[in-house]
Amino acid sequence: MNAPWSEPFTRFGALFEQAKQAQPKDPNAMSLATVDANGRPSLRVVLMKDFDEQGFVFYTNHQSRKGRDGHATKVAALNFHWPALDTQVRIEGALEVVSDAEADAYFASRPRESQLGAWASLQSQPLPSRAVLEQRLAELTKQHEGKPVPRPSHWSGFRVKPQHIEFWKAHPFRLHWRDVYEKRGDAWETGQLFP
Repeated sequence: MNAPWSEPFTRFGALFEQAKQAQPKDPNAMSLATVDANGRPSLRVVLMKDFDEQGFVFYTNHQSRKGRDGHATKVAALNFHWPALDTQVRIEGALEVVSDAEADAYFASRPRESQLGAWASLQSQPLPSRAVLEQRLAELTKQHEGKPVPRPSHWSGFRVKPQHIEFWKAHPFRLHWRDVYEKRGDAWETGQLFP
């Protein structure tokens, strides 16, 4: 595991390619932890839609709980767990909203049904019955018939800009490998942690 990677993104990219081969169903699934303005944490699984040296991107309704948390505290933690590789990658960092151009491009790439669903769902709000959601979807489908579906202003992406990345690899007798990268200015410092 202890490869000579001076920065974490190339290492993550190589590992992600292995994960796509080893477990093809949702290798981009990641646990996303946020915290609200009162310090109450929340955890859920979302899909990473992009990553590069700037960070890891996911999309959501910004009126949802994760959206509200992100705007309130501007921090998040991610965890990728790939059991087929006996590997985890833990990421902690600041949140920033992606540009409108990025959000528009990704929204346009989604299936039409998903675009309509972004309008129909009042994400994280109480739902009186499934019939209410289905009725909202039917009305929006009719309203946008024959026309492109625009991106809702409350729907966009967040980028987690890492300050801390840990690569964890299982090893017998709980003597796991834990390599850590800490952002210091523009550079990454590397080290290891006891398992």
